[in-house]
Amino acid sequence: MPESIYSLEIFKWIEKSVIDSIIVECEERKYSAWEMIIIEWEESNWEWYILKTGKVSIWISWTRVAELNAWNIFWEIALLNEEERTATVSAITDIEVIVLSLDNLINMINNDDDSINRTIINRIEENINR
Repeated sequence: MPESIYSLEIFKWIEKSVIDSIIVECEERKYSAWEMIIIEWEESNWEWYILKTGKVSIWISWTRVAELNAWNIFWEIALLNEEERTATVSAITDIEVIVLSLDNLINMINNDDDSINRTIINRIEENINR
């Protein structure tokens, strides 16, 4: 596992062995440049993404609001609510992502103490406040 994944804020208080066991169970996907990964107003698919390689743009109402590079996380809030997507994410370059599902999250929580819950809640609060 690349060392970069352990430094992600969402994994800050989680032991490396737990992270490894979670990531091993996760699906990896590839998207081509300019492909849409998430579309604003669609229903949640209960997945969030770790950008492994490449760059993506985040768009809200056709206005670009952010650009993310490798080892950034996006759409973790989808695991906690059933609301429609609040933005569009499109690949700027060819990208690879690690996809974490609701099942992965449940496994993560069951394999560690409540520090994971605190970390996830803090990360979501940060995104809400942006």
